[in-house]
Amino acid sequence: MASVDLYETTNATANGNHFDHGWQKVSYPKRQRKTKPNADPQKPILSLSDGTLTNGGPNVFHSLEQQSADRRRRILEAQRAYTDVDANMKTKHNRSDLDDDDEDDNSDMESVKPDGNPAEEKKVKQKKPKKAKVTVAEASAKIDSADLSVYLAELNGEPPEIQMQKFANFYGKAFQEVVAGQFPWMKMFRESTIIKLADVPLSHISDAVYKTSADWISQQSLEAIGFFILWSLDIILEDLVAQQASAKGSKKGAQQMSSKSKVGIFVALAMVLRRKPDALISVLPNLRENSKYQGQDKLPIIVWMMLQASQGDLAVGLYLWANHLLPIVGGKNCNPQSRDLILQLVEWILSASKARTILVNGAVRKGERLVPPSSFDVLMRVTFPASSARVKATERFEAIYPILKEVALAGSHGSKAMRQASQQMFNFAIVAAGESSPALSKEAAEIVIWCLNQNADCYRQWDKVYLDNLKASVAVLKRLSEEWKEQTAKFVTLDPMREAIKNFTNKNGKAMNDAADSAESAFFHDAEKYCKHISQKLKRGRGCIKTLAVGVVAFAVAAAVVSPNIDVQEWNKLYIVFGS
Repeated sequence: MASVDLYETTNATANGNHFDHGWQKVSYPKRQRKTKPNADPQKPILSLSDGTLTNGGPNVFHSLEQQSADRRRRILEAQRAYTDVDANMKTKHNRSDLDDDDEDDNSDMESVKPDGNPAEEKKVKQKKPKKAKVTVAEASAKIDSADLSVYLAELNGEPPEIQMQKFANFYGKAFQEVVAGQFPWMKMFRESTIIKLADVPLSHISDAVYKTSADWISQQSLEAIGFFILWSLDIILEDLVAQQASAKGSKKGAQQMSSKSKVGIFVALAMVLRRKPDALISVLPNLRENSKYQGQDKLPIIVWMMLQASQGDLAVGLYLWANHLLPIVGGKNCNPQSRDLILQLVEWILSASKARTILVNGAVRKGERLVPPSSFDVLMRVTFPASSARVKATERFEAIYPILKEVALAGSHGSKAMRQASQQMFNFAIVAAGESSPALSKEAAEIVIWCLNQNADCYRQWDKVYLDNLKASVAVLKRLSEEWKEQTAKFVTLDPMREAIKNFTNKNGKAMNDAADSAESAFFHDAEKYCKHISQKLKRGRGCIKTLAVGVVAFAVAAAVVSPNIDVQEWNKLYIVFGS
């Protein structure tokens, strides 16, 4: 608003000009005419314009605003750079291969930090090249029989046990590149059938290498081989314990478990068992008595060892099965899995070519029976259990029982070995004949009759235990009475039986008067009934024999009188006729 003098204002008012609506600025000309101090050119002149404090010169905040804008721009650029670097890092991680030019570009971007400063270079760890997995077949193919021959020749002069250990060490080195995953023996033994395990792991070994090893093994002593079998078995069991501990999550077990497989020790042990199966018989007492070789978890290994020995000698395999594995089946703690595994082995043995002929002819081996009386007793009981005790495996035992019975009873009649075996078997059979199972009682009674025919001393044994085994004695007498023709046809002589029946009749008469209860009295009445029936058969048979003898003599005398010139051949014909 312009300044006016008081005079001009007064004058304008008087003239009637009211353009300022009566508002005028009053000024004093005298004061305005006063001299103003010289303004400092360096000092800005501030004024208020549009509500903003300004000066006539340049804006004093311009540099501050410019610095602030520059700072914001740098922050935004750094953030955009960080975002690009992070995206490129993810892209680089997902890509398997990059061109050299891309690596150079990304390295520049990776060197930027969020604050815009260069970052330190990261060291990239180089992955070690993975070794190719070597299979058992590939490692077996690299074994040279010539190298093996040279190696074995260098062992001469060393102690036999050391030689056997170094023999296994050769195969250990040959299979050292095979990791445990390529030969999971524990899983194979647990899940595979006997047929599949028969050639594990020798199926990959060449014939030349096997023959070289077998020839060398045949020269080693039985003692050294027995030592080697137990030494190898200990190594395998140690690995078994380590694997079991690892499966349970034990850190100690995981540390002890080796990543290398045990192919070498299995190969060497299988060769030894096939070439010298008798050695496994020599260590059988150790397997029975030492607890570390017993248990359901060790059974697959023991069965595999016996399977290898069976391939070397079928008779040895059956001996091992009957003396070591069959008693396990008769035990109370045998589970279905173990029973199945044990049955698989004997079924494999009996299914071999000409198995029956080989086993029956070799029923007695070095004075010992392949199926001893004690084992045969177990076999009878698992084959003829009570109806309530039958299991799935019972039918399988019924299928193999006939041939095993034939092997158990095979031998020359009247020989020393048979007389001894019959006496031992009688003690088991007379007890089994008194069992509540009708099938077992019937079968055991037949075995008792077989023993009586093999050895007359068994009658004396029967007489001693007659009263203590009355129920069993009744079962035997009943079978003799009801099957007289079939049973007596097998006997060479009936004289010992006649004496025994006479003694039993006397005991029955005395005991019936002293019987403590009705059940016992009933047994004695049955026994007396069968004894009388058998006595009548024996008397009738003796009379027939006397009559036949008199007839033969009379006929011979008559023939001599009528035809004194009869030749030898005609006499032989007459002998055959009367003998029949």
